[in-house]
Amino acid sequence: MNDTQKISNSEWRDKLTPEQYHVTREHGTERAFSHDYNVEKRDGIYHCVCCDAPLFTSDTKYDSGSGWPSFFQPVSEHAIKEIDDRSHFMRRTEIRCAKCDAHVGHVFPDGPAPTGLRYCTNGLALDFKPEE
Repeated sequence: MNDTQKISNSEWRDKLTPEQYHVTREHGTERAFSHDYNVEKRDGIYHCVCCDAPLFTSDTKYDSGSGWPSFFQPVSEHAIKEIDDRSHFMRRTEIRCAKCDAHVGHVFPDGPAPTGLRYCTNGLALDFKPEE
């Protein structure tokens, strides 16, 4: 277990906004088309808002039309972990930050080449750092 996994719920509440806490620690979802990262076009890296781990790069981002920032692959094979999610009477694959276990979104098999995957993320779970 790393240092970010040892942070208590009250410490996460102090570090994050109430909306970020709800999405990342309580597995919430922001409204579609509500976050600016859905239309972000600059080059850069999307980091975990909780622990600053790099999760996705702008060159893997695309407009899925879903209303959430979407990527066809994570920054590395170790950046994201996948969890079977059977909530809300559905079967989906949840994606979490591999470093701090923050809920980021879900992955679906309807994305573009080369992976055919759509990593559908919550903008509130991300911190975009543009290239300088």
